Amino acid sequence: MSLLSAALRERFERLTLRLAELDATLADPAVAGDMKRYRALSREQAEVQGVVDTWRRYQQRERDLATAQELRDSESERDSELAEMAREEIEAAGADLERLHGELQAALLPQDPDDERNAFLEIRAGTGGDESALFAGDLARMYLRYCERAGFRTEVLSESPAELGGYKEIVLRVEGDRAYGKLRFESGGHRVQRVPVTESQGRIHTSACTVAVMPEPDETEEVQLNPAELRIDTFRASGAGGQHVNKTDSAIRITHLPTGLVAECQDDRSQHRNKAKAMAVLVARLREKERSERAAKEAATRKSLVGSGDRSDRIRTYNFPQGRLSDHRINLTLYKLAQIMDGDLGDVTDALAAARAAEQLEQLEAGAR
Repeated sequence: MSLLSAALRERFERLTLRLAELDATLADPAVAGDMKRYRALSREQAEVQGVVDTWRRYQQRERDLATAQELRDSESERDSELAEMAREEIEAAGADLERLHGELQAALLPQDPDDERNAFLEIRAGTGGDESALFAGDLARMYLRYCERAGFRTEVLSESPAELGGYKEIVLRVEGDRAYGKLRFESGGHRVQRVPVTESQGRIHTSACTVAVMPEPDETEEVQLNPAELRIDTFRASGAGGQHVNKTDSAIRITHLPTGLVAECQDDRSQHRNKAKAMAVLVARLREKERSERAAKEAATRKSLVGSGDRSDRIRTYNFPQGRLSDHRINLTLYKLAQIMDGDLGDVTDALAAARAAEQLEQLEAGAR
């Protein structure tokens, strides 16, 4: 019995035809002269090529399976060594078909183009006073170590240090392959349970931070912001930065007046570069606001398994006395908190990505019925 429905087979055949079209189009010298179009078509070709290659391997293993079944069922060869080889091939081909079937299903899942982008990661202290700020510092270190392990490049765009350590707020830019796709599920409320360093009687306190992860806007896309709706302030940078700190007004703060959203950057000596970076963060926040509003409307009819990414969603608890991390969206519990706080987030991000894929697959199958 075939694992793939006729409708899915038709989709893969259409993709095979599309690959031939892309190959022919990219061979046209006129297309090579338009770099933007050429890059877009090249990306599509690479994606379609991978799916078509898997589809062809699936078809070949189907043919292998049919041949082996004919050999096994042959009267003259029923008890021969060939029949035993046929049975082994049937088992191997069946296993390959199961695996390739899963890969083909995954290939049909809708891909978010933002997953390929760089990301802005913002951590903000919430309830809990000084302890919340310290926890924000711990989260910042966790993400910086994770990015280091993943080979991502990071830079601090703005920071507001707290008096006893940690941050009231910190914004990082993360650059690397699928940076946003890897970090997107970190958006939401993060709660910590532990004995604060400021606690003299050893009592466990609960405090919280919020994390927002936003895709970096494409530099080639024009930012459509009305200058009349922006207030741009300059101020002197604070914190680490060398001799130029507090001597030049290089730091930039941009306020979007209609929404009240604010973005600032102070990490560069150049006021012009700080303005460009702050503008990119502001655009990312505006787009994230629009996305959150759309997600809230969709959530009225269907609640996504991994959440909307809204700051108000409490997504995770870090319980230090028990060494436990709990992600409430997918009921994940891991007793390796020390390693996770040191940047070993792979088990968490992989589990969240798998849950999202399973949810998408369920929706895909429901739509096909």
